[in-house]
Amino acid sequence: MRRRGLIRDTAWPVWSVARSQSRWATARVIAVLALFLVWLFYEAARAGSALMVALAVVYGGCWLLAMLLGIALRPAHRLVLAGVLLVLGAALVVLRGDPAAIGVLAYALTAVAWLLPSQWVLLVAAAVTAAGLAATWIARGSLGWTEILGTVGGTVTPAVVILLVRLLVQLGRAQEEIETLAAAAERARLARDLHDVLGHTLTTVTAKTGLARRLLERGGDREQALAELRDVERLSREAHTEIRATVSGYRRPALSVELGGVRVALRAAGISATLPTAVDHVPADLREPFAYVLREGVTNVIRHSGATRCEVQLGDSSLEIRDNGRGSEAAPGNGLSGLEERLHAVNGTLQAGPLPQGGFRLRASRP
Repeated sequence: MRRRGLIRDTAWPVWSVARSQSRWATARVIAVLALFLVWLFYEAARAGSALMVALAVVYGGCWLLAMLLGIALRPAHRLVLAGVLLVLGAALVVLRGDPAAIGVLAYALTAVAWLLPSQWVLLVAAAVTAAGLAATWIARGSLGWTEILGTVGGTVTPAVVILLVRLLVQLGRAQEEIETLAAAAERARLARDLHDVLGHTLTTVTAKTGLARRLLERGGDREQALAELRDVERLSREAHTEIRATVSGYRRPALSVELGGVRVALRAAGISATLPTAVDHVPADLREPFAYVLREGVTNVIRHSGATRCEVQLGDSSLEIRDNGRGSEAAPGNGLSGLEERLHAVNGTLQAGPLPQGGFRLRASRP
């Protein structure tokens, strides 16, 4: 695994573009950075010293390397490169023999702000500013506001600008991560809601069509069989409407409606049911998650338990579903995981497991 660098929270656009497959994009980035070196080379050439010109070329080359490729270097190498730039910049100021030339160190400070953590940048900028003010005071014997503002502007401003750019880039990255997380959460919501909608509806449809088939095969009541098939058609239409509402994010199940739905589903599956008659005593914020628990729990009773009896108990802050089926304990599936997430949002808990006397219990509650 690749080792992470000192800067874990930056994504300087220069590096991103330089890594692009487009050679023209890389060339444009290098050209823009090179424009910033014009002033450096002009100052070195104006001094009339070949040593200063050579030193300025090395200094500018190291700065380009830091801005283009520095983010890919190891932490120790970044630190060395930043130190080299500070030394080269200080050497140029000394060779120029004028403390006012401390602005040359702006290149080194921008690279430091790019390569090192923020707290280090502030310390280095403060140290360079203090050194520049001390050198000016020693060289001129006095220190006025003009010298102070010029020194601070030439040292602190470049570092602050880069730090502000880093902050803007971090905010942009955070926004992208928020959008990614929001999209993932919406996909999870959609999958969970579709599971709840289709699981219960298809189970009820299966039970009703099975009942209609058995009636027709035995030559039983033809009108009852047709009534069951009409219910299947109605459920299919309702499922289509619910799916559209789910995708749009507008679907909100009602606990009272779900009670009526599970009563019909249990009757069609041939399971005797004991169900509550009212939901008014349940707190409003618990009715929606309890509606999902009721739907999922009864769906599992019909599909997996082999039970002949199902009992639903509804308290002020609890919902319990019991059956007399096989009571085998299975690994939590998407349905139970989705219920846990819904209950967690209202500080509730979910318990599921076989009963000692046989059967299975699903209990949702909030302390």
